[in-house]
Amino acid sequence: MRLLVKLGGTLLDAAETRRSLACQIAGAAKRGIETVVVHGGGKQMTRFLTERGVESTFVNGLRVTTPETLDAVIKVVAGSVNRELVAALAAAGARAVGICGIDGGLVEAEPMDPALGAVGRILRGDPALLEALVAGGFLPVVACVGGDRQGRLYNVNADQMAVACAAAYGADLLLFLTDVPGVKDETGAVCPALTMAQSEELIARGAATGGMLAKLKATQAALAQGVGQVRIAPGATDRILERLLEDEPAGTRLTL
Repeated sequence: MRLLVKLGGTLLDAAETRRSLACQIAGAAKRGIETVVVHGGGKQMTRFLTERGVESTFVNGLRVTTPETLDAVIKVVAGSVNRELVAALAAAGARAVGICGIDGGLVEAEPMDPALGAVGRILRGDPALLEALVAGGFLPVVACVGGDRQGRLYNVNADQMAVACAAAYGADLLLFLTDVPGVKDETGAVCPALTMAQSEELIARGAATGGMLAKLKATQAALAQGVGQVRIAPGATDRILERLLEDEPAGTRLTL
C-alpha cells in the first residue's frame, strides 16, 4: 500500500502532537506501508513574519509572497518546521529524509498570478526521488517549496503539493490530517462520506469555505488524477492514523 500523509502546520506547532504523529507515521512505515509525508507551516510562517514586523496578506487563502516572504518560507517551512518533523520521526525510529519540491525535480511549478508574487502553481510531478528513497527504506518528508527550470523558487500551497506528490507517486490513500474534525455541512455536522458530486453540491451551497473549500478542491483533483481514496480527519485525535488505516470511522472519506 502506498500512503501519503499531509500534515497541517498547526498540528506540527505543538511538540506533543508532533511527537505523537511522528510515532504513528513511523509505525506505519515499519509495517511496510510505503509512506510519504508532506507538511505545511502557515502558522509558523505568520508568527515568524509578525515577529519581524511583516504583515501577512492573503488572497483566496493564498499568502502573497514577496521576496522577503519567500525567504521566510525557505527558512521556516523548508527549514525549522521540516527539520523538527524529521527529528521527531527519527526519534520514533524512522529513517526520515527532509526534502522539498525542488529536490530531484520532484515538482515543477510556474507563477500562479503576478498579484500573488512568488506563489507557484504545480505543472507536473516526478516521483523518481520519492521512489528511490522509499525503495531504500527511507521516509521522505516534503516541504512545500517548488521551483522551475530557470532556478526560480516558489511558495506552493501545501494541499496542492500533497495532491501533486500523491498523484505522481500513485498513492492508494491520501490523508489530510488537520485541526478540524472533517468536512461539515450547513448544520455543522461532520459528513462521514462524500462523493465528488456531493462535495461539489456542498461547495455550490456555500457550506464549504476558506481552508475547507481549498481542501475539497484539492481532493477532487487528487481523485481525478487516480488517487484511490482521500480522508480528511482530525490529526490530534488519539491513534488517528491507525484508526484510518484500519478503516474506522473518523473524519470524512472522499471517493469518486
